[in-house]
Amino acid sequence: MRTREAGEVFGPRMTLFADVLSVGLATSVACLPLVTAPAALSTACAVLRGAGQDRPVTAGRYFLLLRQRLRAGDLLAGAVALAGLLLLAADLALAGAGLPGAPLFAVAAATIGGCAAVVGLRACARPESLTDWRTAVRGAARDVVADVGGSGLVLLAVATAALCAWMLLPLAFLAPGPLTLALTAVDVRRSAAASLR
Repeated sequence: MRTREAGEVFGPRMTLFADVLSVGLATSVACLPLVTAPAALSTACAVLRGAGQDRPVTAGRYFLLLRQRLRAGDLLAGAVALAGLLLLAADLALAGAGLPGAPLFAVAAATIGGCAAVVGLRACARPESLTDWRTAVRGAARDVVADVGGSGLVLLAVATAALCAWMLLPLAFLAPGPLTLALTAVDVRRSAAASLR
């Protein structure tokens, strides 16, 4: 671990925290068109994964990688994610309209939506998402079943980010940074456990 240099106000851990927040803000900006959200999260995870390999974690590097990788497959993944979110919202709205069996349907729809969100987020954290979304989603689906603890951590990270954004709206623009850090940590944890087997 690097020690504090002369004239440095904060230690290396605080520097990483600041870098995570700057990448989170850059990710929020990149997610604004909505269909770019999966590519934005995937790129943020790749940039944060680079911190373990002594690569710079900066918003400039983030935008450079994002510009290099935006392609039709990324936009298609964003369109699928957006369509799934809209379908879930419509299903929950119909369940709230008082249809027969609505409470059971709402629970089932929320469970399916939560599982799909975990698979999607874990796919964004996988290195394969930079080049091939199908492989990343297949691997993430296997991870959800094989690594239940990691999936629980992903759900906790999403809940924490949502709670922070709900409590103080300006935090919504910083929330993607800690969320992608958590996603990256869960994926690195999975990779390390797989290499030990």
